[in-house]
Amino acid sequence: MHAARLTDSLCYHGEGPIWSASWGAGGALRFVDMLAGSFLELDPASGGITRTEVPSPVVACVRPRRGGGAVLALEKGFGLQDPDGTITALPALWEEPVRMNEGTVAPDGTFWCGSMAYDRAEGAASMWRLGTDGAAIRAWGDVTISNGLAMPPDHAHAYYVDTPTGRVDVLDWDETAGFVDRRTFRDLDDEDGHPDGLTVDAEGRVWVAMNGAGRALCLEADGTMAERIEVGARQVTACTFGGENLTTLYLTTSRENLPEGEDPAAGSLFAVEPGARGIDEELVFGG
Repeated sequence: MHAARLTDSLCYHGEGPIWSASWGAGGALRFVDMLAGSFLELDPASGGITRTEVPSPVVACVRPRRGGGAVLALEKGFGLQDPDGTITALPALWEEPVRMNEGTVAPDGTFWCGSMAYDRAEGAASMWRLGTDGAAIRAWGDVTISNGLAMPPDHAHAYYVDTPTGRVDVLDWDETAGFVDRRTFRDLDDEDGHPDGLTVDAEGRVWVAMNGAGRALCLEADGTMAERIEVGARQVTACTFGGENLTTLYLTTSRENLPEGEDPAAGSLFAVEPGARGIDEELVFGG
């Protein structure tokens, strides 16, 4: 199965796509141009793209916020977008050369986002939790490149990628403790590329972008391989379901560190109809 190219090469480092019914006139896709400090919104009806700058050199993740707007992961902490579009950066959480990366909203309305060191030093990064009261805590450390984090429809657990491990892990969701009991779900060392962002469909299958391989994989709930989606750019970074019926799989790509003229479709947004459907219930930040 092959994904179609939807846009020109719009991003230096496209990442973190997410669909929300609360954005646009009837739902829209947002994704970040992470290292350009901006996020983009796709109007599915017109195909038009709008770009929004944030008060940070990095915007790593954007997720819907209760009442409108969004919660953001910025370079060294979090930010909030109000329904009128105003973006406010919350206080920085650290001074070290570490930046935020991927994240998700949990069933209790909190926002979880992991980080990575600019030099990708092993174990130098952490997972952070932003509470609905605006207070942030470090949930756990010993992370290298924190990437995909997403939950199946029952919200009983989450799938997680720390890219250098070469695997997708699973964590249980505990209403008091948060994400706990991390263990291996599927080792992907035998596949080309490196696991990056991921999403989960309505049947509980895991779709994971394989950066460097030009594809995304679909894993059944028991970890077995179900499908491979070929993408016309090598550095596939993340994926999500969206569209009116949540049947379109959108995939972001990156041209970070690529020589000029190499892999010309890198940085474009791709999409495919893989015969699966996303999750109806939207997890949003806020109490």
